[in-house]
Amino acid sequence: MTVLPILKSATLAAVLLASTAVFASAKDVTIKVWAGGTGPTNDYRIEAIKMAADIVQREAKIRGEDLNIKVEGQAWTGWDDFKQAVTLAAESNTAPNIIVSGHEDIGPWSQSGLLRPIEDYVDFGAWPLNQLYPNLIDVSSYDGRIWGVPQDAEARPFFFSRSHLKAIGYTDADIEALPGKVERGEYTLYSMLDDAKKMQDAKVVEPGKGFMPRPSNGTDYWQFYQSFGGEMTDAESGKLVLDRQALTGMYQFFVDAVAKGVVPATYLGTTWDTWHQAVASDKAGIWHGGTWHKAEWETKWGLKDFFGQMQYSLIPAGNEKGRANTITHPLVYLLSKTGTDEDATIAAELITVASEPRFNTLHAIKSGHLAIGTAQAGIALYANDRWTTVATEALLPHATAIPNNSDFGVIWKAMYKGLEASWTKTSSVADAVKAAETEVRSALGDKVVIR
Repeated sequence: MTVLPILKSATLAAVLLASTAVFASAKDVTIKVWAGGTGPTNDYRIEAIKMAADIVQREAKIRGEDLNIKVEGQAWTGWDDFKQAVTLAAESNTAPNIIVSGHEDIGPWSQSGLLRPIEDYVDFGAWPLNQLYPNLIDVSSYDGRIWGVPQDAEARPFFFSRSHLKAIGYTDADIEALPGKVERGEYTLYSMLDDAKKMQDAKVVEPGKGFMPRPSNGTDYWQFYQSFGGEMTDAESGKLVLDRQALTGMYQFFVDAVAKGVVPATYLGTTWDTWHQAVASDKAGIWHGGTWHKAEWETKWGLKDFFGQMQYSLIPAGNEKGRANTITHPLVYLLSKTGTDEDATIAAELITVASEPRFNTLHAIKSGHLAIGTAQAGIALYANDRWTTVATEALLPHATAIPNNSDFGVIWKAMYKGLEASWTKTSSVADAVKAAETEVRSALGDKVVIR
């Protein structure tokens, strides 16, 4: 676990001196913020930086300093276009000062020279960064340095339709007991397939809608790999891992789901609108998604009674080698090398202020995300929200994250290619696993452990 660094006195003094020099001399400063995966429900990824700018300007005025900060924000709802824009901007030296992206970008972007290590500009031993969850600091780190400040946290649970469970014989007590059975491994992914089939046989959901997983590539699918005992890194060597038995179990599970008729062979590529409409309007039996989807279902898709309509749990284990689990995919505030060191100092100060509990709670509650630090539990808006409270207690303690290792993308690409091939029946499970292994071994050699 990362030990939160307190900046050495000389380093901290240098940062403060640089900050004072900027504040004393600068009239106007423009800070550009780009955020990926950002829509109407999570606009505080940028708005919090604007709010922080107002606070920093007011503090400067009280000190008798003349500082005007203009924050220019740009959001992308999708990730591919966003990451392409960041890459092109980096190549032309026009990257924004602050980048809000997934933690997995830290490895490749830090190695490419795009980023400044944020630990050089902020004090993780002082408020408010000293109350951040240590595991989120771990996720924001790479190669022994802290590169980002966590902007949010989340978990990716399984969801069940309460009405459809009742239609196949579940009582209210059974439904309330289900998350515990999942956590203990008593209810597995194959138990879920049986229930999804029963729902279709009872005609409470249409054929092919008994189980509606994520319709496109994403971090979520690594949860199923873990459900069959897979690990992404080797504890002893620190190397990346490709676990053939876990990959086999994962691929076979989705092949079996297709054979059972609860999800189509042609399912991947279903539009997100189709997926959201089905799950929010109680047309699906069982599915998996993110904690943040609750906010989207309520604001965009008309969900009225989340707790009355849906039950939730960890992702079930797939077999005796696996475990119930969930993955968190925190977004992080990153400092680019754009601009002067003084620009970076101001940008880092804005990130620090934006990480204060009340600021981050606005984002968490509006978007359906979870706290980044312990102090948020004491903020009434957070503490009084039922979903964030139960998700924090029931899901987040079980959450893991994908590695920040810049080579992990090779394994991810191979994993999903094999999943598509076996799911769509263009390849057998054995051949799909072998192809993934060959691709990973060829690209990474002894940098990966093949089990």
